[in-house]
Amino acid sequence: VLASLPLQMMLYFNIYYFPVWCLAEGMMLQLKYHLLPQHYQFLLVTAFLILSLAEGSRLYLGYVGNLQEK
Repeated sequence: VLASLPLQMMLYFNIYYFPVWCLAEGMMLQLKYHLLPQHYQFLLVTAFLILSLAEGSRLYLGYVGNLQEK
């Protein structure tokens, strides 16, 4: 079994788009943070951190797994 070229290309481009998404989402969160109730502030920050960590892990594991054919 060989590494999947289309998957590798998608992961490669996603690695470059992920920081752009993080920056844009972080800026939007900062702009609207003070306008939201406190429980929404907590939920948005928590969701942002969980999604960022999950996406980073997914990209790393997909990249390594595809190249090692796992």
